[in-house]
Amino acid sequence: MTEPPHDDNGHPRDEERAGPSYEERGGPRNEKHGGPPNEERGGPPKDEHGGPQRDEQRDGGRHARRDGGRRRRKRRGEQTVVPEPEFTSYYGKPILNTPGWKPLNIGGYFFLGGLAGAGSVLAAGARLTGRPVTARAMKISATVSIAGSAAALIHDLGRPARFGNMLRVLKPTSPMSVGSWLLAAYGPLSGIAAASDVTGLLPRTGDAATCGAALLGPAVATYTAVLAADTAVPAWHDGYRELPFVFAGSATAAAAGTALMTGPLRENSPARYAALFGTALETAARHRMESRLGMVAETYRTGTAGRLMRSAEALTVGGALTAAVAGGRSRLLAAVSGAALVAGSVCTRLGVFHAGRAAMADPKYTVVPQRERLRAREEAAYGRQRRSDVAPS
Repeated sequence: MTEPPHDDNGHPRDEERAGPSYEERGGPRNEKHGGPPNEERGGPPKDEHGGPQRDEQRDGGRHARRDGGRRRRKRRGEQTVVPEPEFTSYYGKPILNTPGWKPLNIGGYFFLGGLAGAGSVLAAGARLTGRPVTARAMKISATVSIAGSAAALIHDLGRPARFGNMLRVLKPTSPMSVGSWLLAAYGPLSGIAAASDVTGLLPRTGDAATCGAALLGPAVATYTAVLAADTAVPAWHDGYRELPFVFAGSATAAAAGTALMTGPLRENSPARYAALFGTALETAARHRMESRLGMVAETYRTGTAGRLMRSAEALTVGGALTAAVAGGRSRLLAAVSGAALVAGSVCTRLGVFHAGRAAMADPKYTVVPQRERLRAREEAAYGRQRRSDVAPS
């Protein structure tokens, strides 16, 4: 009895449904069913496991065998399509806009103001200790210096009216406002003291003006450092702790140098001590500032600022040592040492100015310290959180 062509559900059986095989329809038989090898039929050669054999040369060495017949891709250096970004600025603009300050204007403003303030202190000391020639010379020097400092500031501002506008309101939180009022108060006192000493008129008024100028002198000598540190310039702002001491020491050394050049030998012993004190203060404060600034200290050690600061240290230290050793015996050596001290102070103020310009020109001095401070704050906050988590309740 023949088996029906359909199953119980009415579907054709497998052999009726399958139809002729690939070989029965005329296709070449494969190697498993007695046909020619795969490579003779145009296919890729097979390996010992029956899989297609790879051509290592054809693959360009991209595949290599591991132990056990496994293959792995050969590692290559990662080819980045986009180069690693390097921060330079915002849309081609610097982070800090470089102001149009002139080195002689701002450097002269820094130097002459410091010389005037410290000179008034030395003038008062000479007046109290009976050194009239040195006292008169320092009063005149202070008056001329403060006038030159104000002139340099007004020249940089462009119009005298702008300086007058800063005197409309006294704002204690603004170094510029306080500095403007300091200049406005100190200048007349210094002028009255010098005029009274030169003319001999109103001696009591002159003495009172001398004392008043001496009281304001330290603030006049250092407020420019506070003004610079109040800006966003990294070389100035990050050195806000030591920069006033650098300016104070530099101003003291310059005033002592002026006294050594203008006063007689018999009266210059206080000036020689002041030269040593100012040099020690400036040098110690500057090295302390550079050690604390980190990478921003590069602006004080390289370029124009670096050359000026090295020259300042050589001139100041050399002048102070010469004054201490031979300044009381030789009028010529006293004058030479005084000139070296004044020149060193000029180099210090110009070096600080150029360091600020270098810090504004390169954005890394702004970005890198900010990121380091942010990372330090985050680590400190994380440490506090960890300590609070492990603390017993």
